[in-house]
Amino acid sequence: MWLRITEIKIHAKYLSEGDNAQELALLKNKIYKRLGMSLEQGNNSVSSVKIYRKSPDLRKKSEPQFVYTVDVEVDKSHISKQINNNEITVISRSDNLYEDYIKTVSKKIIKAEKRPVVVGFGPAGMFSALVLAELGYKPIVLERGQCVEDRINSVAFFHNGGKLNTESNIQFGEGGAGTFSDGKLNSLIKDKDTVGRFVLEAFVKFGAPEEILYRNKPHIGTDVLRKIVKNIRQYIISKGAEVRFNTKMTELIISGRKIAGVKAKVVATEGISVEEKIETDCVILAIGHSARDTFEKIKWQKVAMEKKPFSVGVRIEHLQKDIDTSQYGEAAGLMRRLNGAADYKLSHRASNGRGVYTFCMCPGGFVVSAASEEGQIVTNGMSNYDRAGKNANSALLVSVTPVDFPGSDVLAGVEFQRKIEGAAYAAGGSTWRAPCQLLGDFIIGRKSESLGSVEPTFSNGYAFADLNSVLPTEVAQALKEGIPAFGKKIKGFDSYDAVLTGCETRSSSPVRILRDESGNSVSVEGLFPAGEGAGYAGGILSAATDGIKVVEKWLDRL
Repeated sequence: MWLRITEIKIHAKYLSEGDNAQELALLKNKIYKRLGMSLEQGNNSVSSVKIYRKSPDLRKKSEPQFVYTVDVEVDKSHISKQINNNEITVISRSDNLYEDYIKTVSKKIIKAEKRPVVVGFGPAGMFSALVLAELGYKPIVLERGQCVEDRINSVAFFHNGGKLNTESNIQFGEGGAGTFSDGKLNSLIKDKDTVGRFVLEAFVKFGAPEEILYRNKPHIGTDVLRKIVKNIRQYIISKGAEVRFNTKMTELIISGRKIAGVKAKVVATEGISVEEKIETDCVILAIGHSARDTFEKIKWQKVAMEKKPFSVGVRIEHLQKDIDTSQYGEAAGLMRRLNGAADYKLSHRASNGRGVYTFCMCPGGFVVSAASEEGQIVTNGMSNYDRAGKNANSALLVSVTPVDFPGSDVLAGVEFQRKIEGAAYAAGGSTWRAPCQLLGDFIIGRKSESLGSVEPTFSNGYAFADLNSVLPTEVAQALKEGIPAFGKKIKGFDSYDAVLTGCETRSSSPVRILRDESGNSVSVEGLFPAGEGAGYAGGILSAATDGIKVVEKWLDRL
């Protein structure tokens, strides 16, 4: 039988980096005591121990510890202590949730007349295609950007002073925007959410470290994530799917308010564009939050959308060692080895009613240019799995709502973003250098002239500018209130020489493509909006989960 035991605590000082055997031995001693067994009884009756959840407890920073929930396989006849209490419960457990989920959803399989088309190969589109391929539907995937191998080269070329590829960049291409990020897999997924657990199991199946299944804040880094998305692509192709890179959907083919197919433009290597028509009665629209030209096209085709709130702001950088010291205290060295570079998550309500918060915090990472259009500066954060960079960075965002971009145009939020991005480009000297400013100078409204202890990591270089002239007044005011509040929670957060880089505008989609309870567009039958671009997710894990649930909805309609 399997038991789940919660609230097992081990002091960090007893653990060693990478010593899994030592950790397991300490856990077993705690488990045996909790079950009322001697060491000999425990060794004879407990056949397996699996960590289900692990998180640091830093409430007493001088004595940090880790808190575990473990799953234990035990001989029922040797249980002498009461179970099914708050800390010990009987559970059913599978060691292959990936296959279990596929078997469960396979019960819904009904023959489809035409192959489904997935538009976009970010997390939502990728996991939609993965499940469809597992079920034998052989989807056709259209991705405007390049495969991840070529995309890496295009992004590096741009960051090293070359021309921006507007079709394949940090926003567009295999894996979506999340491929060039910290690779966070945080979510609010509950234990009973089998789809969410399936996504995590899938990441492990295709190359992620097993620790993402139980760490409280799992991440895999941009370096590992790039390998995983390639592995997923090769797997779904082996299952009969087609993945067409450098292929942009240019138009939905709609007949009588029903999907009849799509038009797609293929850009050949010699630059020749070829348009084709693909017949289908199912389109999963997973285009990402920056596909502005696609938003324009489906607006023209009268696909129902609405403006939605999002957030804008800047990137802030500190020395990672200072964040480690603030978060871990005197045990910073030990905890850095055991738990990795420290992170944070902060929020504040400004007097003007706007939320101010940190987002996509990248410990030991760097700030990169995430533009997808000419003449626009967009920032994003990125880090590798080891998070070994000198600086910590995070988006520092302020909420905006449709009140901030009034008018009847559903894409008014896009123009709001563009205005900020264009102002940032001009402030940087109308090159791809980003406008930077010391935090202290931003507070008093003065252009910086030199740096302090923090060197900006922005990929395309930087130029000093006053970000007050780039950001909307209400956003700048809210930041000036929120930053000192954050300084009370993390020592040094509001230090004068922290670096701000502008601007962060693509936190989430500025529109929502409306769908009903069956996952279908409210205006076009057979069109299934999914993921971040459709306005239904916010991160790698939630987007992947939404993409899978849309497939389930399609199966229900069949």
